Amino acid sequence: MVYRFKIVNDEVSNFAREIEISPDASFLELRNAILDSVGYRRDGIDSFFICDDDWSKREEITLEDMGSDSDRDIWLMADTPLNDFVEEEGQRIIFVFDYLTDRSFFMELKEIITGRNSSAPLCTMKRGTPPAQSIDLDEFEKKIDAASAKSSELDMDLQSEDGYDDEDLSSFDNMDYQE
Repeated sequence: MVYRFKIVNDEVSNFAREIEISPDASFLELRNAILDSVGYRRDGIDSFFICDDDWSKREEITLEDMGSDSDRDIWLMADTPLNDFVEEEGQRIIFVFDYLTDRSFFMELKEIITGRNSSAPLCTMKRGTPPAQSIDLDEFEKKIDAASAKSSELDMDLQSEDGYDDEDLSSFDNMDYQE
């Protein structure tokens, strides 16, 4: 049996990868296959997060035990086979490759291929250029500030163009609706 994962990123719209891997392989093997497929170094601290259908993070599978005092179980990539957490098509996973800025790849198990085996992970599709593995933190902060300013401008435009303000809109909260 082989798992086929599709991998995308929200920074680069035309980027995608597909990785085929054995369900018995470890999350570390999947990590290394992903990093190799995008040309990233393997020296970073990264984690997988098993997600629900809405991409909310549930369980973390981490590269190293960081010694947290949490009462939650610690799952290490090297010791955790994929099929411990991934069992059905559509399963969603986030792979955080840049912890400082929380930059990630979004993954979905697209297909479980029965009757085939894989001795090593294989990248079966490459499309687009991956995002940079790391970015300058000053540059990242400038982008966040610019996005925040743009959002504030949009709020101001909406408020002034329509002539509405928060008080006008709050009056709708107290209205009784009739059907």
